[in-house]
Amino acid sequence: MKRLATVLAVLGGLFIIYIGVIFLVNPVESAAAFGVTSWPTHDGTAFLAVKAVRDIASGLVIFALLFTGHRRALGWALLALAFVPSGDMVIVLNDGGSIAMALGVHGLTALAVVANAVLLLRERTSKEN
Repeated sequence: MKRLATVLAVLGGLFIIYIGVIFLVNPVESAAAFGVTSWPTHDGTAFLAVKAVRDIASGLVIFALLFTGHRRALGWALLALAFVPSGDMVIVLNDGGSIAMALGVHGLTALAVVANAVLLLRERTSKEN
């Protein structure tokens, strides 16, 4: 059962990464495949809702790991989640957005998430003390 759970988790992780890459490479067609319309036929507000759901899910993962005492796993999860604000920073820069906003909001958020992850990963367990 442990092996099955591991295989399913790996497949799920690979699948969602694939979906993310497809959305980055071809967002207009991906929007239609996702079930929402994109500019120029629509104003694209559905993607703001998608971002909101992504952000809420990220927060729920953090709290789930924190409340269950999996602090080391939380550290690794935060390292992975640092990709989100890093990616947002690159998107803002590539879209001609404000450099100050890209670096000051998204870049600093990514650094804060990585710093938090490092602190969690450097904690010693009670067995090590």
